[in-house]
Amino acid sequence: MNWLSHQSPVFLAFLAGLFTWGCTIIGAAIVFFFKTISRKLLDVMMGFAAGVMIAASFWSLLAPSISYAEKSYGQWAWIPAAIGFMVGAFFIRSIDAIVPHLHLDKEMVDMEGIQPEKKLSKTALLFLAITIHNIPEGLAVGVTFGALGHSGFSNLALFGALSLAIGIGLQNIPEGAALSIPIRADGNSRLKAFYWGSMSAIVEPIGAVVGAALVLIMMPVLPYALSFAAGAMLFVVVEELIPESQTNGNTDIATMGLMLGFVIMMIMDVALG
Repeated sequence: MNWLSHQSPVFLAFLAGLFTWGCTIIGAAIVFFFKTISRKLLDVMMGFAAGVMIAASFWSLLAPSISYAEKSYGQWAWIPAAIGFMVGAFFIRSIDAIVPHLHLDKEMVDMEGIQPEKKLSKTALLFLAITIHNIPEGLAVGVTFGALGHSGFSNLALFGALSLAIGIGLQNIPEGAALSIPIRADGNSRLKAFYWGSMSAIVEPIGAVVGAALVLIMMPVLPYALSFAAGAMLFVVVEELIPESQTNGNTDIATMGLMLGFVIMMIMDVALG
């Protein structure tokens, strides 16, 4: 822990981003052992990922956002949290609307419900979908480590940043599998499925470095950056993960997966952060 306290927050954010990416690689490697995966297990994994992200959004991002804002805004500390939260959600919604992508086990349709011409392969569309949703995770890791530069590397803040990275890493394992398995089942080779599944999270170390550097350069943006990441993550949860886990007849067990993910992340945040 002493070694960590002497490192640059940006460097630590980069290492944390590499860790979460590595967890995605582990998940994608499941394709070497299975060509398909049961829908029930996939729904449980999606529910688990949703639970982790919901808990992380509050304890690791929104609560610290309000705490930091209280120093400058007093009783109006909710303002940067609310603004950042909504801007984060709008940011991911805008990317969703602009970038063509394909939800798992769904046909890509535009906002009017008309199937557009698919100029990209199904593999590329699935890859873009997961990659889009990995962006807020990388930013979330980055801003929490960037906050260390303004907290004097207190053990409390350091443990909080580490718990968030571990939590996101845990839920990246099923995400990696959720991409590589369908690509393999679509007739692609195991190596190709593993490659696409692994590379979907390359944006996480990049986003982590950007997020950390941003809050280090501009301290006033920290509350907004934390809540921005929270809003972006919750948009992904509500728009993608929860519906994905609830529409295949596995509602109860998927919900229990969500509850388990939430509790594990909550315990990590409270115990470590």
